[in-house]
Amino acid sequence: MKIEEQKELISGFKHLELLANQVVEGFISGMHKSPFHGFSAEFAEHKVYNSGESTKHIDWKLFAKTDRLYTKRFEEETNLRCHLIIDNSSSMYYPKLESNQPFYESKIGFSILASAVLMNLLKKQRDAVGLSVFSDKYEYYAPEKGSDRHHRMLLNILEGLLENPKVAKQTDTITYLHQIAEKMHRRTMIILFTDMFQNEDNEKLFNALQHLKHNKHRVVLFHVIDEKRELSFDFDSAPRKFIDVESGEIINLFAENVKEEYEKNIKKYFKNLSMTCAQNKIKYVPVNVGADFEKILTTYLVEKQMFG
Repeated sequence: MKIEEQKELISGFKHLELLANQVVEGFISGMHKSPFHGFSAEFAEHKVYNSGESTKHIDWKLFAKTDRLYTKRFEEETNLRCHLIIDNSSSMYYPKLESNQPFYESKIGFSILASAVLMNLLKKQRDAVGLSVFSDKYEYYAPEKGSDRHHRMLLNILEGLLENPKVAKQTDTITYLHQIAEKMHRRTMIILFTDMFQNEDNEKLFNALQHLKHNKHRVVLFHVIDEKRELSFDFDSAPRKFIDVESGEIINLFAENVKEEYEKNIKKYFKNLSMTCAQNKIKYVPVNVGADFEKILTTYLVEKQMFG
């Protein structure tokens, strides 16, 4: 589905669960055009029948339609454990949105809706999901579960983040990634949403990310950015006041005077992040606010197939 069509599809909904469901349903309906053609049949409620399994739960109606054997998947069955981590520091509340802008065009809003989208997909596949939220403190933790009640509780937490924006909250990423890693005892896919704005030593940061990989966990880092402003530094020629939303530090300058040097440095930073993640066998995916939900879902499906 094209980004413009996707935005139009979800723009009429405000409730987080409805939004997430619309994105997932739109994605599933377009799967026949994607590399996952043939996967959508068993996507929601079925799994492929393996020789030697009991034939008790084979869906014979589906067999008549597809000429392939699938068994019905039940509520208690869990194939995958997934833990979502959201950076809730003040820098994630950029850009400041106008009243008519959708909430998912800020970094935190996009991360929250993307998390709800993944939760919707995990629920359809009877997989277990957990959640951690951190800023300058470890704000919330829930272990991986697959029940409807648990799913509803996590949605309520996500909606609460939208209602209570953080002011002047810095990021203590390293401390809390280590703490989260200590909680992951069973093999899990760990998905982190962050804008990677931190003052910490990069080597220490990647040590923390590497810690998340212990016990053969699989780690996906979604680097959430506002491409127009943070990557392209696309501002007009008027004098601007730039305020660090975490420290409050102010710099006055003309954006066009530093644009070339800024773009050079930010591209170098992104390249180093990508290379370091690759060296540490961490999946690194830059995503643009308001747009890349399909990219997130496709990445998840590829990683799930490799998770095995």
